[in-house]
Amino acid sequence: MIKVELRVNGAPVSREVDDRTLLVELLRSELGLTGTHVGCDTSQCGACTVKLDGAAVKSCTVLAAQASGGEVVTVEGLGRPDALGEVQAAFVACHGLQCGFCTPGMMMAIDYYLDTDGSLDDAHIRRALEGNICRCTGYVNIIRAVKHAAQARMAAGKPLGTHRHG
Repeated sequence: MIKVELRVNGAPVSREVDDRTLLVELLRSELGLTGTHVGCDTSQCGACTVKLDGAAVKSCTVLAAQASGGEVVTVEGLGRPDALGEVQAAFVACHGLQCGFCTPGMMMAIDYYLDTDGSLDDAHIRRALEGNICRCTGYVNIIRAVKHAAQARMAAGKPLGTHRHG
């Protein structure tokens, strides 16, 4: 067992977990944050994408112990049911989801993209979403949602692409 201490969606978290526990397991099983989905367990689909210290990561490939001391944001941390975040609201407005399974990871990848790049041409957006697979939508409405979220951020006075993570 190992003690893991981190901030999740702004709240401090401390748990004793097996040293092989994946971050996605900690989020879902220990913390009840089931918005982070497990799709493939091989980092191919992106359904488990979260932000760790500002960078988009596939939480099925990160040990909880590796995240200890860090800041994790999940899809639940993007907004609240009564006040959706820009990316969440954009998915609703642009019909960016169908079955919804990939949606949380897609939203987290988009949130990261808008933080670090935010170019609004389709080619840049498609490249940013390469690690996230949607089997339902064909990506047209997802790309619209990215542009909609970017416009909402800019209208709120939040610049795009101002954070760099390495």
